[in-house]
This record gives sequence, C-alpha cells and structure tokens, in this order.
Amino acid sequence: MESIIQGPVAEDARWEVLPVVEQRFEDFAAVVNPTGREKHCWCLSHRLGAKEIQTLGAGHRVDAMRALSAEPIAPGVLAYKDGVPVGWCSISPRSQIPLLERSKLIRPVDGVAVWSIICVVVRSGFRRQGVNTHMLEGALGYAKALGAPAVEAYPVDPEGRMDLTMAFVGTRKMFESVGFKVIGVTDAVASRMPRLVMRKDL
Repeated sequence: MESIIQGPVAEDARWEVLPVVEQRFEDFAAVVNPTGREKHCWCLSHRLGAKEIQTLGAGHRVDAMRALSAEPIAPGVLAYKDGVPVGWCSISPRSQIPLLERSKLIRPVDGVAVWSIICVVVRSGFRRQGVNTHMLEGALGYAKALGAPAVEAYPVDPEGRMDLTMAFVGTRKMFESVGFKVIGVTDAVASRMPRLVMRKDL
C-alpha cells in the first residue's frame, strides 16, 4: 500500500493512512462495525437519505457505503498500524455532505470551499496509541493532494472525558495537535457541549 501520509509522521514506518476505496472496504468495516451489526450507521447519516440509500444499496446501508467507496473521491481515510486497520476519518468536500450543506446549526463561516471532517473512530484495543494524530495528518495530506484549500472539523471542548456515544465528533485538543484553529462556534451541541468550528488552511 502506498501511504498518503505527508510530513514528519511519514518517518514512522508503522503507520499508513489510505483512502477508503472498494478493495479496502472490509478494512473499513472492521474499524467502524467490528461486530457486524445489521442496522449500523455506516457513517451515512450526513451523506445519504433513504432514497439515496435505496438507489445505491437497494435499501441496505452497508451496500450504499460500499458504492460510495467506488466514487472518484473516497468518503474518508483509514489509518493502519503495522498493516492493521485501526482508525477511520470521514473527510470529503463539504459540498458532498448534503446534511451538513443544509444544516442551520453548522453554517458556513465564509465562501471557502472547505473539506469537512464529520467523524473520527479509533478501533477498540488501539486507543491511546496516537491513532488520531497519525490519521488526521494523513487525512490532511489526502485533502491537500486533491486540491482542498482548507479542512474544517466541528468538535467539542470537554473539561474531562466525554460520552463515548458522541466521541465521533472529536475534541478541540485533538485537532489543535495537528494545527487546526478555532474560527467560530456552531449552534450544534454534542454531549450538551457547543460544537466549535475549527479550520486548518492548506
């Protein structure tokens, strides 16, 4: 596999960050749905409505997400540690995330054609091993390689540990560690905390 990590993290040969394309779909499934739950979200909530899921996957969310992995721009990237898939980051142009585009709670800050990170997942058993840092650096490299002018995320800023059911939005500290800066506050909340707008220019 050819890594898309750029910069200092590329020196650590144990890590690779790669787009989720068809041949990596099972690796994606191993990270986001390791128990094979039939009604899992498959990270489609912001991307597809019921009609699109019916069209792309005959009503099955897993098949609709598999179809998205065949698109020219992948729906996100996977982090690998020693060849094992350990993390998922949903990143793509904001314009390709319909629910986000229509959101009255997370509105555009300006006219920049940003890419957006809407979900980060670290596989059970691999937390507290630096996965998020490597994965986000790789996600930024992927977006930059495809011409993204900037990447945004919409995390929270908890004082302590946050509810794991909402951990997919990420934290301010996590994104600051790879160079994102707070540029606004949304009207959305997660775990009863306001979600920030954080951006990194590329």
